[in-house]
Amino acid sequence: RRFVIMDKIIESLKCSPDAIEIGKDLSKTAESAERYKDMCSLMKMVIELKAAKNEDLDVEERNLLSVGYKNLVGAGRGSHRQVKHQMDSKSSELAKGFLEVIAVETTGVCKEILGVLEETLIPNAKKLNEKAATEDKDATMQACIFYLKMAGDYYRYLAEIDKNSGHEKKAQNFYTEGSELAKTALPATDPIRLGLALNLSVCYYEILDNRKEACKLAKDAFDQAISKLDQLEEVQYKDATLIMQLLRDNLTLWTNSENDDVTLENADE
Repeated sequence: RRFVIMDKIIESLKCSPDAIEIGKDLSKTAESAERYKDMCSLMKMVIELKAAKNEDLDVEERNLLSVGYKNLVGAGRGSHRQVKHQMDSKSSELAKGFLEVIAVETTGVCKEILGVLEETLIPNAKKLNEKAATEDKDATMQACIFYLKMAGDYYRYLAEIDKNSGHEKKAQNFYTEGSELAKTALPATDPIRLGLALNLSVCYYEILDNRKEACKLAKDAFDQAISKLDQLEEVQYKDATLIMQLLRDNLTLWTNSENDDVTLENADE
């Protein structure tokens, strides 16, 4: 019933000339109340309205979208990981069914945001980037990279649950496309570029079972960024060093672990 009511609120809100701004404000309220499903529904409305005007999300709107879905899917990922870890060959059919319930719910959230990314945000951002004037290229390219990273993330989450459906290859493809663009368009200290390198390295380690490539990606990203830290202002410095610490933590964990049977909790963004 809650979702039916929210759907009616959103349909009514669409008629307002200020629907986008109101939707953003309500999304922030939903975030503070930890109502992430509502937050995601509101941001999907904002995306729909802005796409109709041939406009992309701004930085604040992208972050609201990211926060909403990250929290919504994060609970499911954590539950799936915990229940799966506790199961063994003696687990009952009820326990296996419970795991499947969690998997279906989490998969549904991932596919929902991937539909928005692949059908609307990524193609629209690419079109806007092609048409953008030179002085606007940085902003439109940053948006493209942000969405490609998001798509890689959610295909990686799908691969965590099901490694036999080709999700890992799609995650790798989106991450790689984003990484190639980031190398030419963003400085080595940019948080989006660093976060992309962090999550791609985790994908190689956890999903693609390629420890060597994971370590290389993480080390290269860290080394390239550390030499340019002194050029950053305080806020940028904080953002960059936070992700660099995660890169270093993973490197330490991966290079010190010699037992492939150990379950590692790798940091991602």
